[in-house]
Amino acid sequence: MTFTARDASRGVGTSSAGGLADRNFLLLLVATACAFSNYAPMLSVVPLWSDDGGAGTAGAGAATGVTMGTTVAVQLCMPWLLRKLSLLAIFAVGAVLLGVPTFGYLLSSQLTPVLTVSAVRGVGFGMVAVAGSALVAELVTEDKRGRAVGWYGIAVGLPQVVCLPLAVWGVESWGYTAVFTVSAVLSVAAAPLIWAVSADTRQRGGRPSSADGRRSGVVEQWRPLLNPWTVLITAACALGGVTSLLPLALDDVDVAATALFVLSATVIAGRWGAGWLSDRLGPGRLLVASVLACAAGMAGFAAAVAGAPPWPVSMAAAAVYGLGFGVLQNDTLVVMFARAGPRGSGLASTAWNMAYDAGTGVGAAGVGVISGAFTMGGAFAAAAAVIVAAAPLAWLSGRTAGSARGVRHKSPPPDDPTDDIRSHTG
Repeated sequence: MTFTARDASRGVGTSSAGGLADRNFLLLLVATACAFSNYAPMLSVVPLWSDDGGAGTAGAGAATGVTMGTTVAVQLCMPWLLRKLSLLAIFAVGAVLLGVPTFGYLLSSQLTPVLTVSAVRGVGFGMVAVAGSALVAELVTEDKRGRAVGWYGIAVGLPQVVCLPLAVWGVESWGYTAVFTVSAVLSVAAAPLIWAVSADTRQRGGRPSSADGRRSGVVEQWRPLLNPWTVLITAACALGGVTSLLPLALDDVDVAATALFVLSATVIAGRWGAGWLSDRLGPGRLLVASVLACAAGMAGFAAAVAGAPPWPVSMAAAAVYGLGFGVLQNDTLVVMFARAGPRGSGLASTAWNMAYDAGTGVGAAGVGVISGAFTMGGAFAAAAAVIVAAAPLAWLSGRTAGSARGVRHKSPPPDDPTDDIRSHTG
């Protein structure tokens, strides 16, 4: 299986790349926020729904695991899909498949129906995730890519700041029906938004071809991405465990919801800050620090669950982990774009999303199983140890990313205030 530049850019004309305030990029951000307003709250609400149905912690974690499993499965099919559909069509279809099946949760809270609905939603999410992050590289010029990834991270992360904790509170206040319905409608609304991107961007290209006129093997394509891929998946495993099981691990639902809010907010701050620095310092410079922050945050969650004062320790752990993981997300994606080359955005997007989504699913299911055999605190501590073990790979990724990009970042590009979305939107 090969994944080439032309595969990635189907539906994106070369004239469409622009700045951070370009209409097409702004539409992508809004559509992404709508789709993730379905994905984010379900990370915690579906496990609670499944637990109410008698699934227990292992079954509750399995709901997220199944979602991420089908997400990764469809991502493996992306080269084939991109031969049939444009990136924008994949995004639109994925948003519908993510949203409409959400109504299916209302049919039953028993484990089998819940897992079935989660599997279908995972297919839609896989399509949205890969198409969205690939479009970032296609719609914005390379010198603004770090900041573009940062703004895309805000579109992804803002729903987690607002919707993830609000959904936990919403279940208590309004019930599951309201939460499932609002989440479904928001995701479906992303389809017409993404299809409003200008006509030149929706044009389909010719048949896929590789950058050098020949097809390289899968191993050769993926080898440059392996180190950052491994770093990301280890931290994403921890994220899956925390977002799915923290409301069950802490006795006080208000503490859990607030911690998830803090985590999501600091992820956004980390992603935006890392994007700003990446365009000036080069990709990968903050990877080691971000890995260590993620490990420290997971150790803090373990302490909070094991008996430390839950409110201050959980908030501190959420802030440290959130900042670290936000930086890690941004830097690994920009490193992968750099290492995949100027025509490898589709390959980099697929690899990054597979690491993130597979890690989230494996972590949710794995932490649930480990907590059932031992304790939730022990499961969080084990996740922290795994993250620490990835620190050498983070160092290697940061060291080699600069050589992949050349010397372009030695002199920071001058700031252009018209590039900043904040000044554009007032």
